Amino acid sequence: MKQSHSHIRPLFISISALLFLSLTGCWSSHEIEEQSLVIGLALDKGKQSSIEKKLNEQGVGYSKRNLITATYQFITPEVASSTTKQAGPQQKSYVNASETGDSNHQIVRELSLRSDQPLTGYHMKVVVISEDLAKSYKLEQLLNQNLRDSEVRLSCLVLISKGKASKTLETKTAGGIPAFRLVSIVENAYRSTRILPPMSYTKVESKIQSESSFLLQNVLSANGEVKFAGAAVIDGKTHTMTGFLNEEELEGITWITGKGKGGVVKSFDKETGQLLVYEIESMKSSIIPRVNGNNISFDVNIESDGRLSENWVLSGNAFENEFLKKAEKSFENEVKRLVGNVIEKMQKEYRVDVAGFGDYLKIENPKVWKKVKKDWDQTFSETPINYHVKLTIKDYGTLGS
Repeated sequence: MKQSHSHIRPLFISISALLFLSLTGCWSSHEIEEQSLVIGLALDKGKQSSIEKKLNEQGVGYSKRNLITATYQFITPEVASSTTKQAGPQQKSYVNASETGDSNHQIVRELSLRSDQPLTGYHMKVVVISEDLAKSYKLEQLLNQNLRDSEVRLSCLVLISKGKASKTLETKTAGGIPAFRLVSIVENAYRSTRILPPMSYTKVESKIQSESSFLLQNVLSANGEVKFAGAAVIDGKTHTMTGFLNEEELEGITWITGKGKGGVVKSFDKETGQLLVYEIESMKSSIIPRVNGNNISFDVNIESDGRLSENWVLSGNAFENEFLKKAEKSFENEVKRLVGNVIEKMQKEYRVDVAGFGDYLKIENPKVWKKVKKDWDQTFSETPINYHVKLTIKDYGTLGS
Protein backbone atom coordinates (compact mmCIF):
# COMPACT_ATOMS: atom_id res chain seq x y z
CA MET A 1 0.00 0.00 0.00
CA LYS A 2 2.77 2.44 0.95
CA GLN A 3 4.57 1.78 -2.29
CA SER A 4 1.40 2.51 -4.24
CA HIS A 5 0.93 5.85 -2.43
CA SER A 6 4.54 6.81 -3.13
CA HIS A 7 3.87 6.52 -6.87
CA ILE A 8 0.58 8.40 -6.76
CA ARG A 9 1.85 11.42 -4.81
CA PRO A 10 4.43 12.63 -7.40
CA LEU A 11 1.83 12.08 -10.14
CA PHE A 12 -0.71 14.17 -8.20
CA ILE A 13 1.83 16.98 -7.74
CA SER A 14 2.69 16.97 -11.46
CA ILE A 15 -0.98 17.17 -12.52
CA SER A 16 -1.63 19.98 -10.02
CA ALA A 17 1.31 21.96 -11.41
CA LEU A 18 0.03 21.57 -14.97
CA LEU A 19 -3.44 22.72 -13.97
CA PHE A 20 -1.95 25.72 -12.18
CA LEU A 21 0.01 26.70 -15.26
CA SER A 22 -3.11 26.42 -17.41
CA LEU A 23 -4.78 29.06 -15.25
CA THR A 24 -2.26 31.61 -16.52
CA GLY A 25 -3.23 30.99 -20.16
CA CYS A 26 -4.36 34.62 -20.67
CA TRP A 27 -1.07 36.20 -19.61
CA SER A 28 -0.32 37.44 -23.12
CA SER A 29 -3.84 38.66 -24.04
CA HIS A 30 -5.12 42.24 -23.96
CA GLU A 31 -7.12 43.41 -20.98
CA ILE A 32 -10.77 44.05 -21.89
CA GLU A 33 -10.53 47.74 -20.97
CA GLU A 34 -7.71 48.07 -23.51
CA GLN A 35 -9.81 46.79 -26.43
CA SER A 36 -12.23 48.43 -28.85
CA LEU A 37 -15.32 46.25 -29.29
CA VAL A 38 -16.65 46.29 -32.87
CA ILE A 39 -20.46 46.25 -32.79
CA GLY A 40 -21.38 47.29 -36.33
CA LEU A 41 -20.00 47.40 -39.86
CA ALA A 42 -21.17 49.38 -42.91
CA LEU A 43 -19.91 48.60 -46.42
CA ASP A 44 -20.14 51.26 -49.15
CA LYS A 45 -18.67 51.76 -52.60
CA GLY A 46 -15.10 52.95 -52.25
CA LYS A 47 -14.61 56.67 -51.67
CA GLN A 48 -11.69 57.95 -49.65
CA SER A 49 -12.51 60.31 -46.80
CA SER A 50 -10.73 63.67 -46.48
CA ILE A 51 -8.70 62.27 -43.58
CA GLU A 52 -7.55 59.30 -45.66
CA LYS A 53 -6.56 61.62 -48.51
CA LYS A 54 -4.53 63.86 -46.21
CA LEU A 55 -2.77 60.88 -44.60
CA ASN A 56 -2.01 59.34 -48.00
CA GLU A 57 -0.58 62.64 -49.25
CA GLN A 58 1.98 62.51 -46.43
CA GLY A 59 2.82 58.82 -46.56
CA VAL A 60 3.89 56.33 -49.21
CA GLY A 61 0.77 54.21 -48.72
CA TYR A 62 0.36 50.68 -50.07
CA SER A 63 -0.88 49.09 -53.28
CA LYS A 64 -4.69 48.86 -53.39
CA ARG A 65 -7.83 49.64 -55.37
CA ASN A 66 -10.43 51.84 -53.70
CA LEU A 67 -13.36 49.46 -54.19
CA ILE A 68 -14.89 49.36 -50.71
CA THR A 69 -15.19 51.83 -47.85
CA ALA A 70 -15.71 49.94 -44.60
CA THR A 71 -17.01 51.86 -41.59
CA TYR A 72 -16.51 50.12 -38.26
CA GLN A 73 -18.55 51.17 -35.25
CA PHE A 74 -16.94 50.37 -31.93
CA ILE A 75 -17.16 51.15 -28.26
CA THR A 76 -14.79 50.65 -25.37
CA PRO A 77 -15.95 49.12 -22.07
CA GLU A 78 -15.33 52.48 -20.33
CA VAL A 79 -17.57 54.31 -22.80
CA ALA A 80 -20.29 51.67 -22.57
CA SER A 81 -20.37 51.75 -18.76
CA SER A 82 -20.40 55.54 -18.53
CA THR A 83 -22.94 56.21 -21.29
CA THR A 84 -25.96 56.67 -19.06
CA LYS A 85 -24.08 58.63 -16.40
CA GLN A 86 -22.01 61.13 -18.31
CA ALA A 87 -23.52 61.51 -21.79
CA GLY A 88 -24.04 65.18 -22.53
CA PRO A 89 -25.80 66.86 -25.44
CA GLN A 90 -22.80 66.49 -27.76
CA GLN A 91 -21.20 63.36 -26.32
CA LYS A 92 -21.23 60.19 -28.41
CA SER A 93 -21.16 56.77 -26.84
CA TYR A 94 -19.63 55.19 -29.94
CA VAL A 95 -16.87 55.81 -32.48
CA ASN A 96 -17.05 55.29 -36.26
CA ALA A 97 -13.83 54.72 -38.19
CA SER A 98 -13.70 54.37 -41.99
CA GLU A 99 -11.04 53.00 -44.30
CA THR A 100 -11.04 52.43 -48.06
CA GLY A 101 -9.45 49.57 -49.95
CA ASP A 102 -10.10 46.32 -51.81
CA SER A 103 -9.73 43.76 -49.01
CA ASN A 104 -11.89 43.76 -45.89
CA HIS A 105 -9.17 42.02 -43.93
CA GLN A 106 -6.50 44.48 -45.03
CA ILE A 107 -8.85 47.39 -44.27
CA VAL A 108 -9.33 46.35 -40.64
CA ARG A 109 -5.58 45.81 -40.26
CA GLU A 110 -4.97 49.24 -41.79
CA LEU A 111 -7.16 50.74 -39.07
CA SER A 112 -4.74 49.31 -36.52
CA LEU A 113 -2.19 51.84 -37.81
CA ARG A 114 -4.52 54.64 -36.65
CA SER A 115 -5.86 53.20 -33.38
CA ASP A 116 -4.12 52.68 -30.05
CA GLN A 117 -6.52 49.84 -29.20
CA PRO A 118 -6.99 46.54 -31.09
CA LEU A 119 -10.40 46.00 -32.72
CA THR A 120 -12.21 42.77 -31.76
CA GLY A 121 -15.27 41.44 -33.58
CA TYR A 122 -16.69 39.05 -30.98
CA HIS A 123 -19.55 41.46 -30.23
CA MET A 124 -20.46 42.54 -33.78
CA LYS A 125 -24.25 42.78 -34.06
CA VAL A 126 -24.99 44.04 -37.56
CA VAL A 127 -23.55 44.51 -41.05
CA VAL A 128 -25.19 46.99 -43.44
CA ILE A 129 -24.37 46.78 -47.16
CA SER A 130 -25.19 49.65 -49.51
CA GLU A 131 -27.40 49.08 -52.55
CA ASP A 132 -24.62 50.18 -54.93
CA LEU A 133 -22.21 47.65 -53.50
CA ALA A 134 -24.77 44.80 -53.34
CA LYS A 135 -25.56 45.31 -57.03
CA SER A 136 -21.89 45.36 -58.04
CA TYR A 137 -20.44 42.41 -56.11
CA LYS A 138 -21.60 38.98 -54.98
CA LEU A 139 -22.63 38.77 -51.32
CA GLU A 140 -20.16 35.97 -50.65
CA GLN A 141 -17.37 38.28 -51.84
CA LEU A 142 -18.45 41.12 -49.58
CA LEU A 143 -18.97 38.86 -46.54
CA ASN A 144 -16.21 36.33 -47.24
CA GLN A 145 -13.70 37.58 -44.70
CA ASN A 146 -16.24 37.86 -41.90
CA LEU A 147 -17.66 34.41 -42.62
CA ARG A 148 -14.15 32.97 -42.37
CA ASP A 149 -13.29 34.90 -39.21
CA SER A 150 -13.89 32.90 -36.03
CA GLU A 151 -14.13 36.19 -34.10
CA VAL A 152 -17.37 37.22 -35.82
CA ARG A 153 -20.58 35.63 -34.57
CA LEU A 154 -22.68 33.86 -37.20
CA SER A 155 -25.77 35.38 -35.54
CA CYS A 156 -24.70 38.82 -36.83
CA LEU A 157 -27.62 40.53 -38.63
CA VAL A 158 -27.27 41.45 -42.35
CA LEU A 159 -29.16 44.46 -43.77
CA ILE A 160 -29.22 46.40 -47.04
CA SER A 161 -29.22 50.20 -47.23
CA LYS A 162 -30.86 51.99 -50.16
CA GLY A 163 -28.61 54.97 -49.44
CA LYS A 164 -25.16 55.20 -47.94
CA ALA A 165 -24.68 52.35 -45.47
CA SER A 166 -22.42 54.33 -43.12
CA LYS A 167 -25.26 56.80 -42.50
CA THR A 168 -27.27 54.05 -40.78
CA LEU A 169 -24.52 53.88 -38.14
CA GLU A 170 -25.06 57.49 -37.08
CA THR A 171 -27.44 59.09 -34.58
CA LYS A 172 -27.98 62.50 -33.02
CA THR A 173 -29.44 60.98 -29.84
CA ALA A 174 -27.08 61.45 -26.90
CA GLY A 175 -26.06 58.08 -25.51
CA GLY A 176 -27.60 56.22 -28.45
CA ILE A 177 -25.69 53.42 -30.16
CA PRO A 178 -26.80 53.00 -33.81
CA ALA A 179 -25.81 49.33 -34.21
CA PHE A 180 -27.88 48.35 -31.16
CA ARG A 181 -30.79 50.46 -32.46
CA LEU A 182 -30.88 48.53 -35.75
CA VAL A 183 -30.97 45.19 -33.95
CA SER A 184 -33.70 46.43 -31.62
CA ILE A 185 -35.98 47.45 -34.51
CA VAL A 186 -36.09 43.80 -35.61
CA GLU A 187 -37.72 43.00 -32.27
CA ASN A 188 -40.73 45.16 -33.26
CA ALA A 189 -41.93 42.43 -35.64
CA TYR A 190 -44.88 41.76 -33.33
CA ARG A 191 -46.14 45.27 -34.21
CA SER A 192 -45.71 45.26 -37.99
CA THR A 193 -45.96 42.97 -41.02
CA ARG A 194 -43.26 45.08 -42.69
CA ILE A 195 -40.33 43.62 -40.74
CA LEU A 196 -38.65 40.49 -42.09
CA PRO A 197 -37.52 37.66 -39.82
CA PRO A 198 -33.83 38.42 -39.07
CA MET A 199 -31.33 37.25 -41.68
CA SER A 200 -28.10 36.27 -39.94
CA TYR A 201 -24.76 35.34 -41.45
CA THR A 202 -25.74 31.68 -41.04
CA LYS A 203 -29.00 32.07 -42.96
CA VAL A 204 -27.43 34.19 -45.69
CA GLU A 205 -24.64 31.65 -46.20
CA SER A 206 -27.21 28.84 -46.37
CA LYS A 207 -29.20 30.69 -49.06
CA ILE A 208 -26.04 31.38 -51.04
CA GLN A 209 -24.93 27.74 -50.88
CA SER A 210 -28.35 26.49 -52.03
CA GLU A 211 -28.53 29.15 -54.79
CA SER A 212 -31.95 30.23 -53.49
CA SER A 213 -33.24 33.75 -54.09
CA PHE A 214 -34.10 35.60 -50.90
CA LEU A 215 -34.83 38.95 -49.25
CA LEU A 216 -32.77 41.18 -46.99
CA GLN A 217 -34.40 43.91 -44.90
CA ASN A 218 -33.81 47.38 -46.30
CA VAL A 219 -33.02 50.31 -44.01
CA LEU A 220 -33.24 54.02 -44.84
CA SER A 221 -31.41 56.85 -43.07
CA ALA A 222 -31.92 60.61 -42.84
CA ASN A 223 -30.50 63.15 -40.38
CA GLY A 224 -29.43 60.52 -37.87
CA GLU A 225 -32.77 58.67 -37.99
CA VAL A 226 -33.39 55.26 -39.58
CA LYS A 227 -36.40 53.33 -40.81
CA PHE A 228 -36.95 49.77 -41.99
CA ALA A 229 -38.59 50.16 -45.42
CA GLY A 230 -39.14 47.24 -47.76
CA ALA A 231 -36.59 44.63 -48.76
CA ALA A 232 -33.79 43.98 -51.23
CA VAL A 233 -34.22 41.09 -53.67
CA ILE A 234 -31.12 38.87 -53.86
CA ASP A 235 -30.93 36.71 -56.99
CA GLY A 236 -30.09 33.07 -56.26
CA LYS A 237 -27.96 32.65 -59.39
CA THR A 238 -25.92 35.84 -59.36
CA HIS A 239 -25.94 36.35 -55.55
CA THR A 240 -26.28 40.06 -56.22
CA MET A 241 -29.10 42.47 -55.53
CA THR A 242 -31.54 42.69 -58.40
CA GLY A 243 -34.20 45.07 -57.07
CA PHE A 244 -36.50 46.15 -54.24
CA LEU A 245 -39.86 45.25 -52.77
CA ASN A 246 -41.62 48.27 -51.30
CA GLU A 247 -43.27 48.21 -47.87
CA GLU A 248 -46.66 47.02 -49.13
CA GLU A 249 -45.04 44.28 -51.23
CA LEU A 250 -43.13 43.13 -48.17
CA GLU A 251 -46.45 42.95 -46.32
CA GLY A 252 -47.69 40.66 -49.09
CA ILE A 253 -44.69 38.35 -48.54
CA THR A 254 -45.45 38.22 -44.80
CA TRP A 255 -49.04 37.14 -45.49
CA ILE A 256 -47.90 34.47 -47.98
CA THR A 257 -45.37 32.97 -45.58
CA GLY A 258 -47.59 33.40 -42.50
CA LYS A 259 -44.55 34.48 -40.50
CA GLY A 260 -46.04 37.74 -39.23
CA LYS A 261 -46.26 38.23 -35.48
CA GLY A 262 -48.58 41.23 -35.51
CA GLY A 263 -49.50 44.42 -37.27
CA VAL A 264 -52.52 46.08 -38.82
CA VAL A 265 -54.53 46.00 -42.03
CA LYS A 266 -56.05 49.27 -43.20
CA SER A 267 -59.10 49.22 -45.42
CA PHE A 268 -62.10 51.39 -46.37
CA ASP A 269 -65.79 50.66 -46.08
CA LYS A 270 -67.22 49.99 -49.56
CA GLU A 271 -70.39 52.03 -49.04
CA THR A 272 -69.13 55.07 -47.11
CA GLY A 273 -65.43 55.09 -48.03
CA GLN A 274 -64.59 55.51 -44.33
CA LEU A 275 -61.56 54.02 -42.60
CA LEU A 276 -61.49 50.56 -41.02
CA VAL A 277 -58.46 49.04 -39.24
CA TYR A 278 -57.89 45.39 -38.35
CA GLU A 279 -55.26 44.44 -35.75
CA ILE A 280 -53.65 41.04 -36.30
CA GLU A 281 -53.68 38.75 -33.27
CA SER A 282 -52.66 35.57 -35.10
CA MET A 283 -51.65 34.62 -38.63
CA LYS A 284 -50.98 31.35 -40.41
CA SER A 285 -50.50 30.24 -43.98
CA SER A 286 -50.27 26.89 -45.72
CA ILE A 287 -48.59 26.58 -49.12
CA ILE A 288 -49.67 23.41 -50.93
CA PRO A 289 -47.88 22.29 -54.14
CA ARG A 290 -50.02 20.61 -56.82
CA VAL A 291 -48.31 18.41 -59.42
CA ASN A 292 -50.21 17.10 -62.45
CA GLY A 293 -47.84 15.50 -64.92
CA ASN A 294 -45.39 18.25 -65.89
CA ASN A 295 -47.63 20.98 -64.56
CA ILE A 296 -46.97 22.57 -61.16
CA SER A 297 -49.26 24.94 -59.27
CA PHE A 298 -49.67 26.18 -55.70
CA ASP A 299 -52.58 26.82 -53.37
CA VAL A 300 -51.96 29.37 -50.62
CA ASN A 301 -54.44 29.34 -47.74
CA ILE A 302 -54.14 32.33 -45.40
CA GLU A 303 -56.01 32.62 -42.11
CA SER A 304 -55.96 35.25 -39.39
CA ASP A 305 -57.82 36.17 -36.20
CA GLY A 306 -57.85 39.76 -35.01
CA ARG A 307 -59.78 42.70 -33.71
CA LEU A 308 -61.51 45.73 -35.16
CA SER A 309 -59.19 48.32 -33.67
CA GLU A 310 -60.42 51.46 -35.46
CA ASN A 311 -63.73 52.25 -37.14
CA TRP A 312 -64.59 55.57 -38.80
CA VAL A 313 -67.93 54.30 -40.10
CA LEU A 314 -70.05 56.20 -37.60
CA SER A 315 -73.30 54.69 -38.91
CA GLY A 316 -71.95 51.16 -38.44
CA ASN A 317 -72.61 49.18 -35.28
CA ALA A 318 -69.61 47.02 -34.39
CA PHE A 319 -71.88 44.80 -32.29
CA GLU A 320 -73.94 43.81 -35.33
CA ASN A 321 -72.92 40.61 -37.11
CA GLU A 322 -73.79 42.00 -40.55
CA PHE A 323 -71.44 44.96 -40.08
CA LEU A 324 -68.60 42.70 -38.87
CA LYS A 325 -68.98 40.39 -41.87
CA LYS A 326 -68.74 43.35 -44.25
CA ALA A 327 -65.66 44.59 -42.39
CA GLU A 328 -64.04 41.15 -42.59
CA LYS A 329 -64.66 41.04 -46.34
CA SER A 330 -63.12 44.49 -46.73
CA PHE A 331 -59.97 43.40 -44.86
CA GLU A 332 -59.77 40.14 -46.82
CA ASN A 333 -59.87 42.07 -50.10
CA GLU A 334 -57.02 44.28 -48.91
CA VAL A 335 -54.86 41.27 -48.02
CA LYS A 336 -55.67 39.71 -51.40
CA ARG A 337 -54.52 42.93 -53.07
CA LEU A 338 -51.23 42.86 -51.16
CA VAL A 339 -50.63 39.18 -51.98
CA GLY A 340 -51.61 39.55 -55.64
CA ASN A 341 -49.34 42.55 -56.15
CA VAL A 342 -46.24 40.88 -54.73
CA ILE A 343 -46.86 37.65 -56.66
CA GLU A 344 -47.03 39.75 -59.82
CA LYS A 345 -43.77 41.48 -58.86
CA MET A 346 -41.97 38.19 -58.12
CA GLN A 347 -43.15 36.36 -61.22
CA LYS A 348 -43.29 39.04 -63.90
CA GLU A 349 -40.73 41.70 -62.98
CA TYR A 350 -37.95 39.96 -61.04
CA ARG A 351 -38.75 36.34 -61.98
CA VAL A 352 -37.51 34.99 -58.66
CA ASP A 353 -39.05 33.03 -55.80
CA VAL A 354 -38.32 34.93 -52.59
CA ALA A 355 -41.33 33.56 -50.68
CA GLY A 356 -40.11 29.96 -50.32
CA PHE A 357 -42.53 28.18 -52.69
CA GLY A 358 -39.69 25.94 -53.87
CA ASP A 359 -39.02 24.78 -50.30
CA TYR A 360 -42.56 23.39 -50.05
CA LEU A 361 -42.25 21.60 -53.39
CA LYS A 362 -38.92 20.10 -52.28
CA ILE A 363 -40.54 18.71 -49.13
CA GLU A 364 -43.80 17.48 -50.68
CA ASN A 365 -42.44 16.14 -53.96
CA PRO A 366 -38.64 15.71 -53.92
CA LYS A 367 -38.58 13.84 -57.25
CA VAL A 368 -40.23 16.72 -59.10
CA TRP A 369 -38.05 19.23 -57.25
CA LYS A 370 -34.92 17.41 -58.40
CA LYS A 371 -36.01 17.96 -62.01
CA VAL A 372 -36.82 21.66 -61.71
CA LYS A 373 -34.47 22.98 -59.01
CA LYS A 374 -31.71 24.00 -61.44
CA ASP A 375 -33.93 26.58 -63.14
CA TRP A 376 -36.50 26.97 -60.37
CA ASP A 377 -36.80 30.76 -60.53
CA GLN A 378 -37.66 30.53 -64.23
CA THR A 379 -40.16 27.69 -63.62
CA PHE A 380 -41.67 29.59 -60.69
CA SER A 381 -42.26 32.67 -62.81
CA GLU A 382 -44.61 30.61 -65.02
CA THR A 383 -46.35 28.64 -62.23
CA PRO A 384 -50.03 29.35 -61.38
CA ILE A 385 -50.58 30.44 -57.77
CA ASN A 386 -54.07 30.42 -56.27
CA TYR A 387 -54.59 32.16 -52.94
CA HIS A 388 -57.44 32.21 -50.45
CA VAL A 389 -57.79 34.58 -47.49
CA LYS A 390 -59.99 34.16 -44.40
CA LEU A 391 -59.88 36.87 -41.70
CA THR A 392 -62.04 36.63 -38.59
CA ILE A 393 -62.83 39.51 -36.24
CA LYS A 394 -62.81 37.96 -32.77
CA ASP A 395 -62.84 41.21 -30.84
CA TYR A 396 -64.18 44.69 -31.56
CA GLY A 397 -63.50 46.60 -28.34
CA THR A 398 -66.13 48.13 -26.10
CA LEU A 399 -67.32 50.89 -28.44
CA GLY A 400 -70.57 50.23 -30.30
CA SER A 401 -72.87 52.61 -32.14
